[in-house]
Amino acid sequence: MATVGEYLQTWKLKLGTKKAVLAVFHLNNKETKRALKVNHNNETMPFFSEPTSLGATLDRILTHPRQFESLRKKLTSRVALLRRLAGSSWDAAATTLRTATLSLVHSTAGYCAPVWCRIAHTHLLDPATNDASLTVIGCLRLQCVDSTPTDNLLILAGIQLSERRRKGATLSLARRSTEPGHLGGNARHLKSRHPFVPAAQQLISSSDDNNGNAALWADHR
Repeated sequence: MATVGEYLQTWKLKLGTKKAVLAVFHLNNKETKRALKVNHNNETMPFFSEPTSLGATLDRILTHPRQFESLRKKLTSRVALLRRLAGSSWDAAATTLRTATLSLVHSTAGYCAPVWCRIAHTHLLDPATNDASLTVIGCLRLQCVDSTPTDNLLILAGIQLSERRRKGATLSLARRSTEPGHLGGNARHLKSRHPFVPAAQQLISSSDDNNGNAALWADHR
């Protein structure tokens, strides 16, 4: 904090202790309940084990359970709006419903995707996106043999698969992060079960510079 204080003083900045939040990200289970106590200008800064930054809820080991639960609730409410639009007297065409699905559902489902797309719990978002696709194509999901296969719902709706959309977002972010100091240097030493840097480097090396996202989409056309 002494270093931070010197930096703030040099650039004539003031740290808002009431808005600033302290958090620690690590894999040491022995330190799970340990809370940092940091003082700045005789004021104790608040500590949160699961802070929220730019709308994304982070946890100690970055498995994002609350983030997925929050996204699931948002998607469920937005799918309900789509159903009302489809069942209204406005005669919404499939093209209109597809555009509404992309803007309301998939834009929300893909928010901050490069951060959490490598987590195993991404399947929790699939029911909502499948329901939105059912609304677009006008099919019913019935508990019988002849029900619409969920694996093909997005393809039938003309929407790229969720996994491919997430990989495309990761690839786009990786390409913007190729400047020195991002994918290189100390970033490789960050400890994480699902680190961004190796995944980004793999996507960059395996994708064409001009047709990366197109190739990901063409695999399932």
